[in-house]
Amino acid sequence: MSMKSVLKRAALYILRGVPVKNISASISYLAPSRRLEGKRIVVTGGGRGLGFAMAQKFAAEGAEVLIAGRNEATLRESSAKLSCKYIPFDAENEAEIGSFMRQADQMLGGANCLVNNAGISLHEGDIRNVSFEGFDAQMGTNLRGGYFLAQKFIEIFERDGRKNGSILFLSSERGIYADDLPYGLTKAAVNSLTRGLARRVITSGLRVNAVAPGITASDMTGFASDGNLFLGCNASERLYLPEEVAEVACFLLSDASGCLSGQILTCNEGKSGNAHWD
Repeated sequence: MSMKSVLKRAALYILRGVPVKNISASISYLAPSRRLEGKRIVVTGGGRGLGFAMAQKFAAEGAEVLIAGRNEATLRESSAKLSCKYIPFDAENEAEIGSFMRQADQMLGGANCLVNNAGISLHEGDIRNVSFEGFDAQMGTNLRGGYFLAQKFIEIFERDGRKNGSILFLSSERGIYADDLPYGLTKAAVNSLTRGLARRVITSGLRVNAVAPGITASDMTGFASDGNLFLGCNASERLYLPEEVAEVACFLLSDASGCLSGQILTCNEGKSGNAHWD
């Protein structure tokens, strides 16, 4: 775990108390069955964390994958592990979106799936600590970048008359709740966008869905998958693992989910069910 992750975790412990339980997870995975064969998938933010776990699952299921992200060294290392293509790309840089999407499409020989995973959270605490710069950075990466990537992807997909494609957004359980922080607001907007786009493009042969994980072990949250997974605010008092969220993402991109579009699958074991005893 990096020093930055250690400091984040220490801050959480100070705020919430040191965990009194030591929790691990026993996760079941579906055996690879080539269920994504023929899929050519672009994954933004695919060099690490949840993006890497999804790219790894997609590749294991027979898809051709291209990962993108800001750090070329990380991308190079991750692409070697996955035997996939990569392009350095910053989703906040609107000037690069069109050229990136065209290049990714060409490198994959015709992309038919886009996974808008790139995102940042600045963990400001509440509105009192939000800056203009931080607000714009999160809006730019989490919402505007994904929005216009989807626009360019749809343009190419429809122009070539492709069929049986998917756009998958990475939302968050935060998008379900009321919020005063930019991160949660971007995810609420992503949920609306998912539903709106699904209705808009279904006749073009495109499905649009989202996964909305609870707090998952990743670089963003500062928790390691191989550490203590205790987190009292989660429904089962454990963190979720990137690999189990990747299973849900894989299902949504597969033809087995062909009747699903405009769906936001919240991966938090029912925490957002607002039970009266919570």
